Amino acid sequence: MKKLSLLLIISSILLFSCSDIKKSENEIKKAKNIILLIGDGMGVTQIYAAMSVAENPLAIEKFKCIGFHKTYSANDYITDSGAGGTALATGTKTNNKSIAVDTSGNALETILEIAEKKQLATGLVATSGITHATPASFIAHESNRNDYENIARDFLDVDIDIFIGGGTKYFAERKDSLNLLDSLRARNYEVIEGIENLDVNKPGKFAVFTADGHNPKMLDGRGDMLPVSTEKAIQVLSKSEKGFFLMVEGSQIDWGGHDNDINYVITEVVDFDRAIAKALEFAEKDGETLVIVTADHETGGLTLTDGDLKSKSITAQFSKDDHTAVMVPVFAYGPGAEKFMGIYQNTDVFKKMLEAYGF
Repeated sequence: MKKLSLLLIISSILLFSCSDIKKSENEIKKAKNIILLIGDGMGVTQIYAAMSVAENPLAIEKFKCIGFHKTYSANDYITDSGAGGTALATGTKTNNKSIAVDTSGNALETILEIAEKKQLATGLVATSGITHATPASFIAHESNRNDYENIARDFLDVDIDIFIGGGTKYFAERKDSLNLLDSLRARNYEVIEGIENLDVNKPGKFAVFTADGHNPKMLDGRGDMLPVSTEKAIQVLSKSEKGFFLMVEGSQIDWGGHDNDINYVITEVVDFDRAIAKALEFAEKDGETLVIVTADHETGGLTLTDGDLKSKSITAQFSKDDHTAVMVPVFAYGPGAEKFMGIYQNTDVFKKMLEAYGF
């Protein structure tokens, strides 16, 4: 009961804080653009760990509209990234390992596909391979998240404007000997190796590959790939007069949790926050962009057992090396941000995005 009372108090505080943000304006205005940023495996503890050791305040601290979503899948109390990503992308709970299909294997329409039908520009960015579970949930339809070659083929069925991430080998070094890079070129994509080679001033559609498989972790020298990719994707998509949808994933927060490596977790959260900063910077100037930051689940059962804010040090413990069932936070800024307050199902994130667009 004490935990429930505390949660209700926190929710009331967040409700009051969010109501201070030009409520009447946000209720009337629809979002022209949505940038959805997903920190894979990122719970509140991962965020506060990064806040505790960072030299400067994180961009995520600017958000005033905050909620929580319940992450369980259709067949398990603890979701995986396939079912978690599918819930966010389609508004439907499905079985673990599934990618934008229901529990019977039927394809589910994603927010990205709906945006395409509405003639909005669309994009995906990830620090993993672009065929990995979370980005795949927005563009592919497969019963097994590990069918990376089938997921790569699904990219040919959606007229996405730009995607950036690893995974070249699933397009070019395939068991079926197909060269999907040529298939992309035949569909008028400019296929680019390395984000530094993307010229955002050129017209057209872009398939940008940043690694043969997954990108390296920050501790191994990935550098500014994620914030730069986010900024460039926004520059490309914002040319659309009708608006855009962009999903950005900080993929490797999850992997640090699986490894029970707090330094891995923190460096990935801080890097993900730099991408959030790019999205917020655009949204603050644009005035028509809804920015949403959330997670698909928490990984590692992370607990902070001690710390020192003066020396920017923490003591952390993990309770497991896999996902947990806890609710994860949702942060929102811009037109429709108030819709994301409170406690709700992960599937409601999709529904709230549709509502924010006015679809």
